[in-house]
Amino acid sequence: MAETSRSTADLIVECLENEGVTHVFGIPGEENIRLVEAISRSSIRYVLTRHEQGASFMAETYGRLTGRAGVCSATLGPGAINLLLGTADATTNSTPLIALSAQVGMNRSFKESHQGVDLVAMFTPAVKWSALVATPGAVPEMIRKAFKLAQTERPGAVYLAVPEDVDQAPAPGGRAPLPVNVPRADEPSPGQVERAAVLLRAARRPIVLAGHGAARAGAAPALRRFAETMGIPVATTFHGKGVFPDDHPLALGAVGFMRHDYVNFGFDQADLIIAVGYELQEFDPVRINPRGDAKIIHLHRFPAEVDAHYDVAVGLHSDISRSLDALTGAVGPRTTGTPAPDRIRALLDGELARGQRDDRFPLAPARIVADTRAALGREDIVLVDTGALKMWMARLYPTYEPNTCLISNGLSTMAWTVPGAIGAKIARPGCRVLVATGDGAFLMNSQEIETALRLGVPFVVLIWVDDAYGLISWKMDLEIGRNVDTTFANPDFVAYAESFGAAGYRIGSAAELLPVLRTALAADTVSVIACPVDYSANLELIESLGDLDEPLS
Repeated sequence: MAETSRSTADLIVECLENEGVTHVFGIPGEENIRLVEAISRSSIRYVLTRHEQGASFMAETYGRLTGRAGVCSATLGPGAINLLLGTADATTNSTPLIALSAQVGMNRSFKESHQGVDLVAMFTPAVKWSALVATPGAVPEMIRKAFKLAQTERPGAVYLAVPEDVDQAPAPGGRAPLPVNVPRADEPSPGQVERAAVLLRAARRPIVLAGHGAARAGAAPALRRFAETMGIPVATTFHGKGVFPDDHPLALGAVGFMRHDYVNFGFDQADLIIAVGYELQEFDPVRINPRGDAKIIHLHRFPAEVDAHYDVAVGLHSDISRSLDALTGAVGPRTTGTPAPDRIRALLDGELARGQRDDRFPLAPARIVADTRAALGREDIVLVDTGALKMWMARLYPTYEPNTCLISNGLSTMAWTVPGAIGAKIARPGCRVLVATGDGAFLMNSQEIETALRLGVPFVVLIWVDDAYGLISWKMDLEIGRNVDTTFANPDFVAYAESFGAAGYRIGSAAELLPVLRTALAADTVSVIACPVDYSANLELIESLGDLDEPLS
């Protein structure tokens, strides 16, 4: 391309290619057509979506699974604002994402203008950095800074607004993408390792809590070595599911349920919590340290947030795997008793086994979880939407590999899963992908079924149908004894799926679900399964947990 014909939009695309970007998700508008056209002449694939919100969720899921910032793009005004939800979701879920949008030209930015709104200010509270690309010459530095911030621990989203007249202006001669510098893994402080080792040697009932940071850091092998050497049981957060396999003898399961669950009993007895990649937004530490008296070792790349129930005794702020290995070497095998996971795991496994035998119709939540697990392989991916089903899947769905059970538990956003499945399939094309969603969430972004079919991206959408916002109904029944204004009517989901050209299935008995799941997962298309669910089991669960008011031994 001749230097004289090179626009700022071309320079932006060159910088995106330099960062290793392979896909940009979005919708073009009048003010960013030059950027979209420049992408069409590059190695990057532009993924045309049906809603900018869907584009942001695709980029977020891609970023979560690859560790490289997903990129979403929109025009100015309403298009950019539609990117905001997935952008905020990425930041609260510690996921790298770059949101790019157009903005009114600098020649009219100082006055009231059609579609003009202060987007930089609007995105600022939801991202790590929000900025206006006010001059063409700033592009290489601003794009490099955006990716560096988005992808560096703690990851999150970055927003850049590109004025229309800057986008189409000639790129300055000599401007080129900057070199990409990847941070080197750092060693833990020997002094801090020894301080943590002293606590571990003295602890009688230590327990590990593994969070999202452990999954992001690829720390699963080191965590397993640590737990096995010292015989310490491991619980995970919802975001950390799979970083320690649920079928391991030391696995406790996931914490984060809205009531005191089986897994919490391990923390009730613990005198030391080793928090590995845990971040407070995953769930409130008061749930595992209600009295604030447990000693805490914090292993992460960055210091912990301040909280009265998370008073860190020792912090190891370095590469998580190296910290775990150093601590393992410093302490060695332990013989002191620890909270036995057998009883806790037996309770969860028994609940799942009873669900597998439950033939009620509409289906029991535990039956849907059991059949979903039976249909998927160990490395297949399930995306779990927000709602009552999230509680059941997070508690009971056995997970064996990191990032194979994806949950939004930072912002806990509804309707991210259908577009997210597209990002997941692009990131990991060899994995089968299933969306577990409620009927309320499904209809919020179901238009992206067309996007998936156009791209030839197959996945399965399993809708838990109860004709209501089930989690809110659950909370209302639990806390005020009745629920109001939570029910609605649904379309014919089979006909709806078929209207897109997707496959549609309706479950008519408990025995039908597993065969239909297997058929749908084997198909090379998008499949939508409408499965009625009996959420009366929600209150039954609360009652059964309420009976367990004595710590497990």
